[in-house]
Amino acid sequence: MIKKGEQFPSFSLENQNGKVITNDTIRGRKAILYFYPRDNTPTCTTEACDFRDYLSDFNHLGVDVYGISADSKTKHQNFIKKHQLNFDLLVDEDYKLADKVGVYQLKKSFGKESMGIVRTTFVIDENGYILDIIEKVKVKTQISELKTILEG
Repeated sequence: MIKKGEQFPSFSLENQNGKVITNDTIRGRKAILYFYPRDNTPTCTTEACDFRDYLSDFNHLGVDVYGISADSKTKHQNFIKKHQLNFDLLVDEDYKLADKVGVYQLKKSFGKESMGIVRTTFVIDENGYILDIIEKVKVKTQISELKTILEG
């Protein structure tokens, strides 16, 4: 896994509408890039709705929010519409970025092992460096953790 203080790896991913988002797109403002397993699952929905509800707080701090999963543009569009999400969801269908940053890992669920995205949040500074990383995200406390990181 990449570490705090390192440059966030170069990436180029499409958002839900097919617009390409890259390192250059997010440069100049702080950004939260949160990796999550799948659209429309209970915990992922709670997480996305928390970001939706607190987006103005993050924007006030000069921070943009991007969710990243392996779901397709169509699934992202449906997820956004269903929950009135107000930020971009990026498509990492082949797990290239998730693998590059170290969040595509072997997971155990109900006794089965499979590869997938481990819920992880990266806080990136205006120059593309990692300010902080929240590993093994606890969705219930993530927003307050992020506010502490960004306001501190």
